[in-house]
Amino acid sequence: MTVFDRIKFLTKKRAKTMKQVTKDLGYSENYFYSLKSGKQPSAEKLNEMADYFNVSTDYLLGRTDSANNSKELTVEEALKSVMSYDGQPLTENDREILKSIIEAYLDKK
Repeated sequence: MTVFDRIKFLTKKRAKTMKQVTKDLGYSENYFYSLKSGKQPSAEKLNEMADYFNVSTDYLLGRTDSANNSKELTVEEALKSVMSYDGQPLTENDREILKSIIEAYLDKK
């Protein structure tokens, strides 16, 4: 899916027209159609569009299929990303202990 395809999809999903989105963002009338012909957006415009649609730039570029702009991790993902503490690698047992501590903390929050 191209940047244009993603924009078109998001526009439809929000019950807007391309013309409305163009106007909201202050772009020229033909801007999105230049993307359709293969032009790549500047970093500035890419960020503006991502903010407008509340998606990640990676989603607009087709680098991920998740439109979610959130960087939240599950406890499992967070613990897997922790490779060491104080120069020593975490064991599977260490991860399980940390998981229990985090879950207990979140339950009492």
